[in-house]
Amino acid sequence: MNYILSDNKAHNRLKPLTYTRPVCELRVGILTIKEKWEKRLGENISYQTESYLQKKYCLNIESNNVLINSQVLPTNKLVEDIINLESGEYLFKDDTIIAINTRELHTLDIEGCANLIGKEFVGKITSIEDTYDIFSLNEEEIKTDFDLICSNKKSAPLSSTVNHRGDYPIFIEEGAVVEFCTLNSSKGPIYIGKDAEIMEGVLVRGPLAMCEHSVLNMGAKVYGATTLGPYCKCGGELNNVVFQGYSNKAHDGFLGNAVIGEWCNIGADTNNSNLKNTYDQVKLWDYETERFKKTGLQFCGLIMGDHSKFGINTMLNTGTVIGVGCNIYGSDFPRNFVPSFSFGGAAGYSEHTLKKFFNTAKIVMSRRSKDLTNEEEEILNTVFTDSSKYRNFK
Repeated sequence: MNYILSDNKAHNRLKPLTYTRPVCELRVGILTIKEKWEKRLGENISYQTESYLQKKYCLNIESNNVLINSQVLPTNKLVEDIINLESGEYLFKDDTIIAINTRELHTLDIEGCANLIGKEFVGKITSIEDTYDIFSLNEEEIKTDFDLICSNKKSAPLSSTVNHRGDYPIFIEEGAVVEFCTLNSSKGPIYIGKDAEIMEGVLVRGPLAMCEHSVLNMGAKVYGATTLGPYCKCGGELNNVVFQGYSNKAHDGFLGNAVIGEWCNIGADTNNSNLKNTYDQVKLWDYETERFKKTGLQFCGLIMGDHSKFGINTMLNTGTVIGVGCNIYGSDFPRNFVPSFSFGGAAGYSEHTLKKFFNTAKIVMSRRSKDLTNEEEEILNTVFTDSSKYRNFK
């Protein structure tokens, strides 16, 4: 069977994170959504996403296809029911279309399934409906992914220099360096990926996921439900933060209840508020309605798109959304919503020109032995054009 993860109508709602990737490439827990499905299905999966992303993230169509809702996180029961779908059948739960077995591509909504046979899923489903669901669901997803990845593998031994307590397991992949630190796994497991490093004096309270080549710098303090994607380098204080990958917060400063995209850099002593002084629920910019929307959360910090940067001592209000390709600096708080390709701060903004942006991006990526491909440049050009309506600087 040919499996396809479909963004359907979720793509716009999950911006700015999905400006540069399909929904299923979002990381929550240890793995991306796509990796979770591929591990459970034992199959490679292609993408049905926005047309400007499709050249990089390819769609493979065959005579028999199973479209799966990219927002939905897999379980064994869910996978079993999807495998058992016959051609012309779809799986649903309440108002959510989970999957369709089809010869022709359909939209994953009631209209798209009008002539198909529905089968109701009996059980709970978990899905990424909003950007803040990524950090809200991260604790349970670290635990779920930990079991999926580590159940049939043997961990490298824990060094005698490590101070450890707690009943949840710690798993250390090949090549990881973990010395002279404190690991508390009483609240959740700790996963340390291939060639990752925890330096001296780091204090960790699980659950924690460190993907390959990620680093916690000396003296870092990490509270639970935090994920460092591949090649991230972090210091200071972290609480319930998900880094997608290739981003740095190398110095002191607090970051809490946040999702950080790829190729971001957070300057020294940058801090974000994750709780309002009034203790009210936090509002967050919503790309679907193009206005601020109540989250229902008391704790909500920062959502940051790919290739954005903060200068030193940047202060961020509760519920701040930073778009793609921004360069933010200066004293005082920037806006709660900063459009993509903005350059400046509280004193005022100008447009971050593509020439200047691409020059920086190429230098940053070369430090990780990566090139900015033509496909990625085309994607970022599209994001620049699409987001121009928000850059009404006065």
